[in-house]
Amino acid sequence: MTAEAPPIPFIDLKAQQARIADGLRRRIDRVLGHGAYILGPEVAELEAALAGFTGAGFCLTCSSGTDALLLPLMAWGVGPGDAVLVPSFTFVATAEVVVLAGATPVFVDVLEHDFTIDPAGLEPGIAAAEAAGLRPRVVVPVDLFGQPADYPAIRPIAEAHGLKVLGDAAQSFGATLDGGRVGTFADATATSFFPAKPLGCYGDGGAVFSNDSALIDVMRSIRVHGQGADKYDNVRIGINGRLDTLQAAVLLEKLAIFPDEIAARQRIADRYAAGLGDAMGVPSVRFGATSVWAQFTITTDRRDRVAASLQAAGVPTAIYYAKPLHRQDAYRHYPCAAGALPVSDHLSARVLSLPMHPYLDTVVQDRIIAAVHAAHQK
Repeated sequence: MTAEAPPIPFIDLKAQQARIADGLRRRIDRVLGHGAYILGPEVAELEAALAGFTGAGFCLTCSSGTDALLLPLMAWGVGPGDAVLVPSFTFVATAEVVVLAGATPVFVDVLEHDFTIDPAGLEPGIAAAEAAGLRPRVVVPVDLFGQPADYPAIRPIAEAHGLKVLGDAAQSFGATLDGGRVGTFADATATSFFPAKPLGCYGDGGAVFSNDSALIDVMRSIRVHGQGADKYDNVRIGINGRLDTLQAAVLLEKLAIFPDEIAARQRIADRYAAGLGDAMGVPSVRFGATSVWAQFTITTDRRDRVAASLQAAGVPTAIYYAKPLHRQDAYRHYPCAAGALPVSDHLSARVLSLPMHPYLDTVVQDRIIAAVHAAHQK
């Protein structure tokens, strides 16, 4: 009798935790010892380490990736009457923060081959905003599934129209473009440390990167209820956006092994591409860029059939994203560039993400690849 194959985790955080267990305990014990659980010394240590890792001038941590997107918008004074260009094929937080700031999201289509915002859609998006009587203020490229958007094409358009660029790097922290790291391509770059992200903590967390020290100072104030000289001196509207010290301790320990995990992710992505490229669409990485492969997302016209077959074979999958934002009930009334976003609609019916994490061994990956081929042939 053949033993039943063990279940396959979509993301294996337990394997990573076993690797860093001793150092993790030491760091957590240190926090428990000093008792500064909010904005303790590990937070400042983490901010310095993250800035050094990216090459950005400054890093400000915060309580989530969503707050990391909101903080720059608030610091720039984005609000009613303003338009912010965002891709429709992304997680809701990208547009959610625009609405929370009082501004209007204007949805732009994405590129089919790499899922990131289409630079050719920015001019139509600006036109759609102006036709709606709005002031275009910001564009938010999303580095979807692990690789940077096409910032060299996006920035000149933004500069020509006086737009700030806010990079949404929730899925791409650690990736590179033309020799630079994510965190250095935009006026401000937001990332998330949600546990499933390439660099994740054990709760919610986020960070903003910028070379603008004045922007960082304003966001530091906003992060703590808009404080001035102290927490009872409120000089602007703010939020409660601080990072817990325990999460900073976790991230410091994980950051030490992060380069090795990035390399492992690339090896796994290469094996997926080689094993699946003849059967269905596999993601491509732009010339001069690298990806941290937050997800490995295939495209197939048989998505639902393939997903059901994989589930029956014990292979977990996920769909990011089954409905683009311009089709969501809460967002369907906002403007779209050129009135329609055909690529976002097309991808939402075809994408399927496979298990991806640095501890996916070759035996299990070969099992996944074989199951995908079998599912696609049914």
